[in-house]
Amino acid sequence: RYHHTSISHLCSCSKTASDEKYQDPFQLGRKDLKNLYEDIKKELLVSTAELKEMCDYYFDGKGKAFRPMIVVLMARACNIHHNNSREVQASQRSVAIIAEMIHTASLVHDDVIDDANSRRGKMTVNQIWGERKAVLAGDFILSAASVALARIGNTTIISVLTQVIEDLVRGEFLQLGSKENENERFAHYLEKTFKKTASLIANSCKAVSILGCPDPKVHEIAYQYGKNVGIAFQLIDDVLDFTSCADHLGKPTAADLKLGLATGPVLFACRQFPEMNAMIMRRFSKPGDVERARKYVLQSDGVQQTTYLAQRYCHEATREISKLRPSPEREALIQLTEMVLVRDK
Repeated sequence: RYHHTSISHLCSCSKTASDEKYQDPFQLGRKDLKNLYEDIKKELLVSTAELKEMCDYYFDGKGKAFRPMIVVLMARACNIHHNNSREVQASQRSVAIIAEMIHTASLVHDDVIDDANSRRGKMTVNQIWGERKAVLAGDFILSAASVALARIGNTTIISVLTQVIEDLVRGEFLQLGSKENENERFAHYLEKTFKKTASLIANSCKAVSILGCPDPKVHEIAYQYGKNVGIAFQLIDDVLDFTSCADHLGKPTAADLKLGLATGPVLFACRQFPEMNAMIMRRFSKPGDVERARKYVLQSDGVQQTTYLAQRYCHEATREISKLRPSPEREALIQLTEMVLVRDK
């Protein structure tokens, strides 16, 4: 597997002077995420049984809660950096809840746009209840997130997190378009990746840093960490679409190609196999395009190049977070950059 190549030398800066022991981010974040899904369900108080069932469907406690975990770890790391406070504030925990709600609403909407039939190893909301109701369920989750956000009562936090919703929409529009020019294509792909995946993590990290610490330098560190980890996370996701099996991923493989999307591995492969250009422009719509493109990607170094790019983003995330005062949470956030690179689903 490519993911394990040359990570160790990139992450050597994760050893602090005191050489704190390995911190498992999931263990460390767990105490602040207890009852996370129950609390989300309380935000989704609904009158109709069907809408409640739809909204609860993805909040079944089986998700990794990757985003809320980063958010609570960042909250603690910033609080400790600022005044050595070991507690997560209620408003910071609310940001973690809101982040998971926005993320899940975007999944419900994405599945409608992509006409997807499986997610996290089970049928999608749109497959069970139909597209119209799925769109409304996604809207409802977003509106509940907005109410929870307003309750924090901080206008700066509101503007930081509403930026995420704007970025999600803009990112989806970017994904629906494509670029003729090969040089513009990669920039388009990275901008789409930031808006659709990384903006939520970056702005949620920034929000908890604002709540925990008045220093704008810390807000920028939190934002940059989230942005870089978020982009790396999506790059590895795009790699797994080619290297993982469907059962493991919980959704079909080569899904992006079937949707007509040229992700990192395809764009890198295109440099070795220019005949892929025509396929990219017609969004892999001709019979046999998907299989041929997949074959070209696996024959090229597209997977390695994309993995290497993800390593560079993780290295940058580590460099940023290392500017904070040492703490178990800071170490866990560094550890998390390595976990993003070696995950297999």
